[in-house]
Amino acid sequence: MISIGGRAIGPGQPPYVVAELSGNHNGSLRRALDIVDAVAVAGAHAVKLQTYTPDTLTIDCDAPPFRVGDGHELWGGESLYRLFERAHTPWEWHEPIFERARELGLAAFSAPFDPTAVELLEKLGAPAYKIASSEIVDLPLIRLAAGTGKPLIISTGMATVAEIEAAVSAAREAGCTQLAVLSCTASYPAAPSESNLRALPLLAAVTGEVVGLSDHTPGIGAALAAVALGACLIEKHVTLSRDDGGVDAAFSLEPAELAALVVESERAWQSLGEVAIGPRPSEREGLRFRRSLYVVRDVRAGEPVTPENVRSIRPAGGLPPDAAGQVMGRRFTRDVPFGTPLSWDLI
Repeated sequence: MISIGGRAIGPGQPPYVVAELSGNHNGSLRRALDIVDAVAVAGAHAVKLQTYTPDTLTIDCDAPPFRVGDGHELWGGESLYRLFERAHTPWEWHEPIFERARELGLAAFSAPFDPTAVELLEKLGAPAYKIASSEIVDLPLIRLAAGTGKPLIISTGMATVAEIEAAVSAAREAGCTQLAVLSCTASYPAAPSESNLRALPLLAAVTGEVVGLSDHTPGIGAALAAVALGACLIEKHVTLSRDDGGVDAAFSLEPAELAALVVESERAWQSLGEVAIGPRPSEREGLRFRRSLYVVRDVRAGEPVTPENVRSIRPAGGLPPDAAGQVMGRRFTRDVPFGTPLSWDLI
């Protein structure tokens, strides 16, 4: 179990929904704040940023290793430096974004990408830290974030079991006592067929930690399926409108979709219930209206039981429908009025 902003996250708790701002501000602080407002109205629990600059992630080099592959659906051929320049959230925006979120009752935290980002976020009082999938191999960064004593969320896109174990061990050894591990497919957008959500229980078993999903697939279907498989935290990118474009718009939810995710993920969690088969408490009234054998016409003592005077109808109360073969042809022992449930003492 972990806790962010006073809200418990883990098995037995409703899903915790995190809205990722990422580069969907499209270079405008006003738009970033509008997204925070929309996230709050949608009912999500937290808003998350990414804290880096182009220079803390890479260098301004156009050599092939520093370019996104030409075949990429969204960013083909773009240099890493230019992509990060477009997508980053200026550090001076962090404080007003955090303040707006807190005013609206949202937790606000971020994914740091280097020690200077952790330093900034500590000054802002970030209540938790997220380690992005690509940074799962940066064990010094994990140790630094874990050493703050804040809850730590680690995405596992692209990672092997050995890499996940190394990251989890690094976090624990640095003092992290509240850890969540997220299943993730680190492609943008991600195909639902590559989500492999059936691995969520395995991820929980091999780490022993709270698990969740960092999801880049379209819509909310994968997220809801993840809840059924044990995800306690759902992270989705959010924008005001995909039609506005932007670095992450193609795989981001719009506000109405985020609101649907919040509602439906809690419904999915509620529907899991218990490992039990049998009538539910709410079905007690329905049990009264199961079929049974009833006398459907006034009869006199001595009359035979026939399909015309005894039928299987609703409600319950009479002999079970399968007893019809045993009662047909027998005789009534007394006068019986229409609407009487058939019982053995009547024949």
